[in-house]
Amino acid sequence: MEFSLPGLLGAFVGIVLGVINYGVVIAVVEKRLRALDKSRSPAEKAEFERKVSLLRRIVLGLDIVVFAAIGYWFGRTMGG
Repeated sequence: MEFSLPGLLGAFVGIVLGVINYGVVIAVVEKRLRALDKSRSPAEKAEFERKVSLLRRIVLGLDIVVFAAIGYWFGRTMGG
């Protein structure tokens, strides 16, 4: 399998855009989730924080994969 330079550059740009998107999306979603948090005990608060941490990792992973793939495709399409 051969990788093209324009595709790899597109993937890199896609990863950068994915990380920027991650920062924006997580800021909005986490702010909203924290406003809705009804944790009463320290155990509930710890569980909430664990779930938020998991959400952050999932969103980052998906952003990197999806944006890199789109960037690679776009780079190959535009650069040949």
